[in-house]
Amino acid sequence: MLGTRRRFFLATFAVLVTVVATVAAQSGRSAEPDVLNALLAEVRGLRAAMEQMSSAGPRVQLALGRLQLQEQRVNTMLHRVEVLREAIAKGEKENAAAQEQLATMKNMLGGDKAEADDNPIAQMLKGAQNGLSNGAADVERLKAEEAQLQQQIAVEQGRWTEINRTLEELERTLARR
Repeated sequence: MLGTRRRFFLATFAVLVTVVATVAAQSGRSAEPDVLNALLAEVRGLRAAMEQMSSAGPRVQLALGRLQLQEQRVNTMLHRVEVLREAIAKGEKENAAAQEQLATMKNMLGGDKAEADDNPIAQMLKGAQNGLSNGAADVERLKAEEAQLQQQIAVEQGRWTEINRTLEELERTLARR
């Protein structure tokens, strides 16, 4: 693409030189300094335009690459949040079922019998209570991890917005030229 632009500018320059040379030949020797000055100014303008175009291309490509990487990063984090939310929901559902079973077992045994340590069913109740507290701790850990990940997503989305703003500025700059 850059080669095509360069060829276009060179062809434009060649046509311009031909036109200026023809006009200079027709108008005589008295107009030669003005024509050369005008030609020199036009060549400088073309050169500046070519330099601007050649420097803008890599900047746009770099910003686009960064934007794509940032999008991938955000999408990966969003997927992780979704997985965490599913794990939290599953853990909460399992904890609710375990609490219900525990309450049912306590009701079936009665208050005093459930407290006796030598009772095998009481041992099962203690194990179920420990499992329930471990499950609740796991759910809390997952919730904390989700909150932390949400904060990271907010930071990454801010970076994505900044890169996108840079691209928009480049676009406006190129549109003006």
